[in-house]
Amino acid sequence: MPLLELEHVSKHRGQRVALDDVSLVIETREMVTIYGERRSGRSTLLRVASGIETLDKGDKGVVRFDGADLAPYRGQVRAGISYCRTTFRRDRGPTVLDQLIAGQLSRRVARPVALPCALQALERVAAERCGVFRITELRAEETIRVAIARSLTADPSLLIVDEPTLGLDPAERDGILELLRSIADEGVSILTSTGTGTDFLGSDRVLSLGKGRLRGELVPELAQVTDLSHHRRQTAG
Repeated sequence: MPLLELEHVSKHRGQRVALDDVSLVIETREMVTIYGERRSGRSTLLRVASGIETLDKGDKGVVRFDGADLAPYRGQVRAGISYCRTTFRRDRGPTVLDQLIAGQLSRRVARPVALPCALQALERVAAERCGVFRITELRAEETIRVAIARSLTADPSLLIVDEPTLGLDPAERDGILELLRSIADEGVSILTSTGTGTDFLGSDRVLSLGKGRLRGELVPELAQVTDLSHHRRQTAG
């Protein structure tokens, strides 16, 4: 049985069709990337897959997680799914550890359990030194690592991350994608997205989305590779 299944999903935003008859299956330990340009529907697809966005009257299809329909959850992310947000609420404390602990307390995790879980999650994403940092002090790469760590404290079976490499340089981008791949290898399925044609490192499958429709599957090994040597020579000059 697939871990996640979207079956003939159509989603509207007013008169605009955001998703058009999308069917998608994700298995355990699989890392799937949705590739699409701006307004392709990639963010909507991830939000619908997580259950954050519901299928309303006039929409079609069904979303199942671990065999169960997400519709009864009415926009609440069910246990087993983590939707990775890169924003942080001020009322949950100024430091990274404050944020990771507060998120667990909201799920009724006892504080003596929440602290070691937070520290373990930060170590898992190689951001343990960030624990004492204020959220406002984090660099872009540190922010996404901390956000992933926060998601991992929920012990998900499926981690959904929208554009995790946005704004990162090539080395930072590869580091984040390698991290997501390693998480998938440990048993947490990954559904992610990108708006560029190069951020496919570690993906098992890359699905192309345009105007709300899945157009086909790209093979990561055969995807276009950007030659950076010319850029480096120009920069050096």
